Amino acid sequence: MEISVDPVGLTPPYEQVRSQIEALIRAGELARGTRLPTVRQLSLDLGLAVNTVARAYKELEADHLVETRGRNGTFVLASRSQINDATTHAAAVAFARAAHKAGLSLAEATQILTHAW
Repeated sequence: MEISVDPVGLTPPYEQVRSQIEALIRAGELARGTRLPTVRQLSLDLGLAVNTVARAYKELEADHLVETRGRNGTFVLASRSQINDATTHAAAVAFARAAHKAGLSLAEATQILTHAW
């Protein structure tokens, strides 16, 4: 797992760590069940405070992407397909509701979707 932090960047370090781990999960590079480095180890590797990495992990946990199992460590909870399926399903439902509300037929909605594809 390769993560880098720009200490002078506009984005806070914890957010840089969080977003990079999330991107690795979404890309499928970190599979469900993968054990992440300990907070202490990752903070040493990146030259960050322990609390900075802990905050990144807590935010990933709040998003149901990882799970901390006490002394056993932090593990990837979601798989790429679960994230994509949930996101895709929510987008499809929103599109279907909007198309229905606009009075579009299924064929018209499908044509819009096909064009957007």
